[in-house]
Amino acid sequence: MSTPIAQSDLEAYLDEALPAGEMARIEQALRADRRLLERLADLVARRDAGVHSLGAIWRRNRLSCPSREQLGDYLLRTMEQAESDYVRFHLEAIGCRYCQANLADLESRRSEGREGQDRRRRYFQSSAGYLRK
Repeated sequence: MSTPIAQSDLEAYLDEALPAGEMARIEQALRADRRLLERLADLVARRDAGVHSLGAIWRRNRLSCPSREQLGDYLLRTMEQAESDYVRFHLEAIGCRYCQANLADLESRRSEGREGQDRRRRYFQSSAGYLRK
């Protein structure tokens, strides 16, 4: 028997704030369980009517997510240990897909910057003999 799906999990599912595996598990359960689908429909109707919990507002506005600047500091290892521990916990234990995507984007931009520097160095080295003194 599968683990029951809590209301908070359905809310996080709507916000796409769960790890990919958990999103897939809920999607599969929604396809198989009509009552769960009705619970989700009720939740959507309450949201559309403007009924929001403090937790829902917190999740929707990503108040516990580190900023992009903080993620950059984490990537460069320039932040305090306690803050770094929180970001690691947020990325790994919580599994925030939004912040994981931001970090992956920062990492790719960082590697692109390195490639650009390498390219400039190779251009200079290949043309060094052709420069006038």
